[in-house]
Amino acid sequence: MKKILIFFFLFLFLLSANAREKYNFNSDWKIDMQKGKVTLPHAWNENESFRVSTYEMSNAIVWYRKEFKLPASAQGNKVFIEFEGAKHAAEVWLNGKKVGINENGVMAFGFDLTPYLKDGKNLIEVKTDNSDRYHEEATKSAYQWNTRAFFANYGGLSKNVWLHITDEVYQTLPLYSNLGTTGTYIYAKDYAINERTATIHAESQVKNESNRAAIIGYEVIVEEKNGKEIARFQGEKVTIPAGGIKTIAAEKRVSGLHFWSWGYGYLYNVKTRLVVNGSAVSDEVCTTTGFRKTEYKEGKIYLNDRVIMVHGYAQRSTNEWPGVGQCVPAWMSDYSNNLFVKSGGNLVRWMHVTPWKQDIESCDRVGLIQAMPAADAESDTYGRRWEHRLELMRDAIIYNKNNPSILFYECGNQRITAQHMIEMKKIRNVFDSEGGRAIGCREMLDQPEAEYGGEMLYINKSDTKPMWMMEYCRDEAHRFFWNSWSYPFHKEGDGPLYRGDPATAYNHNNDEFVVECVRRWYDYYLERPGTGTKCNSGGTKIVFSDTQTHGRSADNYRVSGVVDPMRIEKDAFYAHQVIWDAWVEDFNPRTYICGHWNYEMGFKVPTIYVVSNADSVALLQNGKLIPQASRDYRFLFTYKDVAYEAGEITAIGYNKDGKEESRWQIKTAGAPAHLKLTSILNPTGWKADGADCALVQVEVVDKNGQRCPLDNRLIKWQIKGQAEFLGGIAKNKPYDFFTNDAALKSKSLDAVGDAALEKIRKFPHLNHAGQDTIPVECGVNRVILRSLTKAGKVTIIAKAEGMADAEITLSTEAIEVKDGLTKFFPANGLMPILDRGETPSTPSFTQKMVEVPILSSTAGSNADKAYLTHDGYEKTEWASINGRDSAWISWTLIENTRVDEVCIKMSGFRNTSYPIVVLAGDKEVWRGNTPKSLSYVRLPLKDCPVTNKYTIRLAGDASIKDAFGAVKELDVTNDEITSKARKNLKILEIEFLKNVE
Repeated sequence: MKKILIFFFLFLFLLSANAREKYNFNSDWKIDMQKGKVTLPHAWNENESFRVSTYEMSNAIVWYRKEFKLPASAQGNKVFIEFEGAKHAAEVWLNGKKVGINENGVMAFGFDLTPYLKDGKNLIEVKTDNSDRYHEEATKSAYQWNTRAFFANYGGLSKNVWLHITDEVYQTLPLYSNLGTTGTYIYAKDYAINERTATIHAESQVKNESNRAAIIGYEVIVEEKNGKEIARFQGEKVTIPAGGIKTIAAEKRVSGLHFWSWGYGYLYNVKTRLVVNGSAVSDEVCTTTGFRKTEYKEGKIYLNDRVIMVHGYAQRSTNEWPGVGQCVPAWMSDYSNNLFVKSGGNLVRWMHVTPWKQDIESCDRVGLIQAMPAADAESDTYGRRWEHRLELMRDAIIYNKNNPSILFYECGNQRITAQHMIEMKKIRNVFDSEGGRAIGCREMLDQPEAEYGGEMLYINKSDTKPMWMMEYCRDEAHRFFWNSWSYPFHKEGDGPLYRGDPATAYNHNNDEFVVECVRRWYDYYLERPGTGTKCNSGGTKIVFSDTQTHGRSADNYRVSGVVDPMRIEKDAFYAHQVIWDAWVEDFNPRTYICGHWNYEMGFKVPTIYVVSNADSVALLQNGKLIPQASRDYRFLFTYKDVAYEAGEITAIGYNKDGKEESRWQIKTAGAPAHLKLTSILNPTGWKADGADCALVQVEVVDKNGQRCPLDNRLIKWQIKGQAEFLGGIAKNKPYDFFTNDAALKSKSLDAVGDAALEKIRKFPHLNHAGQDTIPVECGVNRVILRSLTKAGKVTIIAKAEGMADAEITLSTEAIEVKDGLTKFFPANGLMPILDRGETPSTPSFTQKMVEVPILSSTAGSNADKAYLTHDGYEKTEWASINGRDSAWISWTLIENTRVDEVCIKMSGFRNTSYPIVVLAGDKEVWRGNTPKSLSYVRLPLKDCPVTNKYTIRLAGDASIKDAFGAVKELDVTNDEITSKARKNLKILEIEFLKNVE
């Protein structure tokens, strides 16, 4: 009986045996000319992060080397290495033999190491070259995207590396370059969202590298993240000959599903298993994925049958931090990307190059939609450089096709030809035909081959494919500057010239930065779904966090973010929460007061900004009502010359029925009393792997623990124990750095001499990056610590003049590394964030207006071109000729009706104001000057009769002067061209709208 039980349990073990193993290969690397070993990801020039501008980062050929030993289980099996990426070229050698090379600098790649391995110790060497002048070995062609301006040059092995051990019959890896394989593909179809049901499809490319044919069974298990099984199904058995490769599949209708959504990163583990020749399970791959339904129609984006308007950020794909660059642990990717969502963002448009897998998987967990580019710089390209882009898109789609957060594939940062779009679309159709992802490009407004479009910052509309804008609101503001009348008294817009011109838009104070963010979003809000038959589907602000690349301010980095490089929130973060916390217009009630409440008694605060999505707002100081001055851009409430009293100021938002629905309050802080330290840690515990990081925040607080918003004292950091100090970032103490205390105490910008200010402007790079002494800004700052490979206690001490030391003690947890391999994976244990809940079943907007279609049109001149005003393409125009007498155009609608509003996009819209008269039949229903805009303008018609004939006449000379200054396309050829003919009327598109009854 005992023998029978032994054989029975042995049989069960064989049935569940899995030859596949995956190891973390990040440990114990040695970098040329650096002491000790490092744990990947680790850029050899990481200490340049934010210390220098992107244009000053180092180029070099640097070798990474590592000794390792394989486990006994690898004997007789296949061994593959997977690099999530390297910058820029990586040439791999094993035991003195060249394995291969990858040169695109962006995408994951892999190699079959099996032929090069030996028993005992093995030596792997990787020669990296991060030159921005790197040329492909075989063709001598440069890579278009390898440019310092858009792609911070963190050199070497700056992403994770994995080792895979498989049986000779195995499911392939999704690594097309070098290996030529496509891996596993999981998707759902035939969705019934309300019934929580869909058909789940799984398919795997299987390779037989044994010396005989194999009969393969295929089993799929769908599990919740907690391990609970919800479905199990099989495919038909398939025979694969020796040396052969086939794709096998299975699918099943599954109910009880939770669908992935914005702020609801619901994920499943899908296990695909091979049973070879009827014996044990010889290969199992676990794919973490989610299921969601998408549609792109009527100019709208549908997620799980609900219209969603894009509002998010165009973020640099390096997503970098001070001191460590992009090489952060997985939990810090979650921390940063979840802040996107907390700010109201629902989409990240990664810029110029494909993000690394860690950020893509992080967006899955936090519920953040992604637009994934392949790679480019600016503009279309040809020849071998275009082939580079095709190959990279292919590799990126194959590698990331199971990540539910990707809804858009971006083919270029600017317009490409129709033929190039067809070529890109073909790649999507071959490798991800069922993933529910639109493929398109910026500025593809007129090309049906693209499935979405949109310019950089001008507002486009459509009733077919979605139009969303790629990089709006390019303004910049350093977190340190509240407003012009608060310490350190930075004058709004003051800063050095940029390319010879004033750079006021890049040197905002935070209150004016908020105004600009609200103003620019309002352009999109006006054309949201429901405001007509055509609509705009939103836009992405540039950027989320301050970035090392391509800045224009007085700093050596870009301060366009709504958080600073350490992810400390600016006021604009909270302003976006208010204006974005909706799918379209179904707002969660929010109100926010910009700034602080610490002034001298009796001081008249020149401006207080309140951002609210309420219908009305009341502002109270210590319970007394402050009269409202104005309301602009739907969300901005402005109060002027408020006499300050210490205490509290409260903003209360009311709905249209006068019921309170939101409030925000700020209080006066007392005198600085002590330092407060707070740790922000890996939720699974701080790991002693040599790569995991901890954030430590310091605040200067009063006796009640409230942050002192004007404090800028220096903090001296001291670290004891098993961690290294990477530091943080801050502006110089801008005035007392070069001036005496008397000037500082005067609190007057005038008292700080011109010579001192000029010195400040000449030292923009002194930002404390990497230093152990760093000031707080507005009473708060953060630093990064990185663990060592020995576990133990870490004591952090913060010292500041005039205050007692603050101290906290943390601990790191040991992980096991043997022979250079570990089963510890940095993302293990990080759970999906479900804070926003499942996709609501209610509509996200109300259809308020619809377009009355135009039957025909005529004009006083250029009549044969009059149809261009209603051809649906915003790049064509009708223009009158021969002076003002012929500057009129008429439209005949398909029905007699009362039109409530004319929505019109004029040529020269950003710089030209046209004096016009609008006639309904023979009756004048609007007269005035068209506003200058970045978009359409809406003209409400007064007492409009029922008619089908509408006319616009020019009533005077147009005025021409740009109204938007620094709000420009980077490529000036895409900027709206000034309309020079003052006596001519020029129209791009027009819509006649009526209210929905």
